[in-house]
Amino acid sequence: MTQENTTKTVSSECVVCGKPADNKYKPFCSRRCADRDLGKWLNESYAIPATEPPEYLEDLEDEEEF
Repeated sequence: MTQENTTKTVSSECVVCGKPADNKYKPFCSRRCADRDLGKWLNESYAIPATEPPEYLEDLEDEEEF
């Protein structure tokens, strides 16, 4: 019986600057890049573009809350 290697490999480059990632800070190369990424999250720099809400939700926003 042969067992296949199904382990996923993660990119070995830092997701912030592209330098080789360090195992201690993976997926980053250093504490600095990890902190830069955290700062972007805390400043809400990362965002997913939203589409316009459906019309029925706009109607609900106009109503007063109980």
